[in-house]
Amino acid sequence: MDVGIVARKGSDRAVAVAADLRDAVTAAGASVWVDAETADALDGAADGRSVEALADCDLAVAVGGDGTFLFAARNAGDTPIVGINLGEVGFLNAVSPENATEAVCNEVEAFARGEMAVREVPRLAARSGAWTSVPAANEIVIQGGRRGPGAGIDYVVHVDGSRYTGGHADGVLIATPTGSTAYNLSERGPLVHPSVSGLVVTEMVAEGGMPPLVTDIDSTISVSIEGDEAVVVSDGRNVTELDAPAEVTVQRTTPPMRIAGPPSDFFEALGKLS
Repeated sequence: MDVGIVARKGSDRAVAVAADLRDAVTAAGASVWVDAETADALDGAADGRSVEALADCDLAVAVGGDGTFLFAARNAGDTPIVGINLGEVGFLNAVSPENATEAVCNEVEAFARGEMAVREVPRLAARSGAWTSVPAANEIVIQGGRRGPGAGIDYVVHVDGSRYTGGHADGVLIATPTGSTAYNLSERGPLVHPSVSGLVVTEMVAEGGMPPLVTDIDSTISVSIEGDEAVVVSDGRNVTELDAPAEVTVQRTTPPMRIAGPPSDFFEALGKLS
């Protein structure tokens, strides 16, 4: 079994947890490595690898917050991920540092028995012409080159071919249930329990518009944009500029994000938002 560990950048605590996990996984008989930056922080005590190597692992471990988890997920493909939570809200990272060694070693043992349980959550991809976005675990945002007064986009949104809404707004956000607690929430979109199989469509500071919509997970969301420029953002990091007018289609894509280890308590994590 090959286990890859990624620790939050610039965090001594995350590096220390990663070092303990490396030792424990090695003692359990599995092959283990840490990402290059964590290896450097360990004073060369380990040979680091690129996070892209997570796609070739049997298990990935993300030590940090939800941002570290998503960073690992962008590179992990369909490799299952265990999240170690360093005190953040923890919608994705369910395991405390105190329980990290036990939780990861349990997954190593379950893998050896062929019994590792994995939960799958959806990812989204945006398409326009021949272009396809980086898959998003949280959300796809379609907006203008800038936000605020005098900016934004003119748009029409169709859901499975039927017109849902249109007008002028800073942008349109399409989120997974996982992403409903992230950018979607700050744009006054609804919270969606992770057991709900749906997508969220939220207009961002719309002039009029419709209430946020939760639709089927396999819906096709099409956003037609007028003007000179459209910007598509995947999970807040991967930004692509498109010439407008343009039509951007957002759908569920493969592979899904795969999560191993104990599940997080959704309502307990919500309590940390207040």
